[in-house]
Amino acid sequence: MRTADDHVLARDLAAEAGRLLLGLRARGGDPDVLRKAGDRLSHEFLTAELAARRPGDAVLSEEGTDDRARLAADRVWIVDPLDGTREFGEEGRADWAVHVALWERGSGAGGLTVGAVALPAQGRVLSTAQPPTAPVADVPTEPLKLVVSRSRAPRLVEDVAERLKAELVTCGSAGAKVATVLSGETDAYVHAGGFYEWDTAAPVAVAVAGGYHASRIDGADLTYNQADPLMPDILVCRPAIAGLLLEAIREATHAI
Repeated sequence: MRTADDHVLARDLAAEAGRLLLGLRARGGDPDVLRKAGDRLSHEFLTAELAARRPGDAVLSEEGTDDRARLAADRVWIVDPLDGTREFGEEGRADWAVHVALWERGSGAGGLTVGAVALPAQGRVLSTAQPPTAPVADVPTEPLKLVVSRSRAPRLVEDVAERLKAELVTCGSAGAKVATVLSGETDAYVHAGGFYEWDTAAPVAVAVAGGYHASRIDGADLTYNQADPLMPDILVCRPAIAGLLLEAIREATHAI
């Protein structure tokens, strides 16, 4: 195992892919063409680097063909070359990211051991090399803030927010959303609309390494490198409010 080196590798690859994307974006052009070029550029860079630096490992990428051999592999890199493609194509948006995570067979936290979330337009990288530490403070007296999709929050999240008298804060990519929780801008990320392993693997790895709560919305463990990479839902929050949120989710789910 190369755990220490893997943390650094994930961080550096995510950061460099982000720099390449910033350079591409600076050249401008048709937004749809830019989005497709960004997906391709970052995917090709990440997969080439991983093939060269970790030739024995499998890779699951949003932009690549799913090689089912990964299901028998002991180490699988789960990457989202451009999380928030829509936001990337919009001038001035900073809520898009690059995700690089490592799943290892037999490890805890859903098998995730390494993760990095680059937020290139924000000039920062969150990673398991030096994860942010979860605060242990009690529930604040001010309204909780739940980060949601800027297009439309799932009904369940709206119901949870109503029960908790919480505020909904909109944001783009899943990585950018989790980053708001880790930075203290919001209190929790609750999503029940369905997405894929590459959307959450890196953010969850960083969150768990920092002591944050990460689970399914029913409290079950998150699992990765599954035959079907579809993930139905997620909850990421400070540990101190996990019980409160899970109870509100249970109440809202039974009411639907």
